[in-house]
Amino acid sequence: MSASAWGQKSHTYVRRNNPEYDNRTITYGFLIGIHTSAYRSRYSDAFVDANADTAHSIMASFSPGFSLGFLVNLRLHEFVDLRLMPKVGFYDHQLQYAYTNAPTQTQLVETAMVEFPLLLKYKSMRRGNVRMYMIGGVTPGFEVSGQNDISTGSAELPIRKSNLSLEAGLGFDLYFPLFKFSPEIRFARGITNMLGAGSGPFADGLKNLTTNTVSVYLIFQ
Repeated sequence: MSASAWGQKSHTYVRRNNPEYDNRTITYGFLIGIHTSAYRSRYSDAFVDANADTAHSIMASFSPGFSLGFLVNLRLHEFVDLRLMPKVGFYDHQLQYAYTNAPTQTQLVETAMVEFPLLLKYKSMRRGNVRMYMIGGVTPGFEVSGQNDISTGSAELPIRKSNLSLEAGLGFDLYFPLFKFSPEIRFARGITNMLGAGSGPFADGLKNLTTNTVSVYLIFQ
């Protein structure tokens, strides 16, 4: 065998770790996630009413948070899995109210949500110890604790206690001798109006509040 042929063979050969792992019908794991999230706001008709107040803008900013959870993975097909990934997520959402004749005020909404992502995972063919995948689905969430406060000490922005998001992302399955590790990035777009019933100086200028979240997950199976 020539030196060039041996070099090519040694380069392409990779020992497969856990070669039968993906043939299991049900597998389990846990996840650690970090995210950044912000409200997406729409103004109400009252915002453009000159007689309402002196606010000239309501701006949302992204704030960091984290989540912890576990997963149950059901194999549907060689390339398709169904995943339930219950988790607890800790979120901060900020809205900055800028006024023409007063200092800017910040409304901070802090929530801990129990979420139940139900996702379909579409996998590529495994190449050695790496497999790429795409993932998407829906995530209902329910607040278990929360607080919204501003610098004046009042709480006048009503926020709903539940949310529903559409999620999509991609990741890589990395196979090791004793476990599978999957880094994943996922984008979530809330479809529930988070603005609750009620009125006040911080709610009257808004018609709709939805959530936008970008998450990075470290998944161990």
